[in-house]
Amino acid sequence: MAKAAEAARQTKKEKEPALKGTLASVFLLGFFIIFSWVSVYFLFLHRL
Repeated sequence: MAKAAEAARQTKKEKEPALKGTLASVFLLGFFIIFSWVSVYFLFLHRL
């Protein structure tokens, strides 16, 4: 009985997905978006 409960507990435990590089890619995307907005803003100011 204890072995069955232990086996059920082990099958429910799934591996976490690999998140290597996720933070870096999110930061790169964020910097790209901010850079785009700032570039368009300065272009707008320049054309006034």
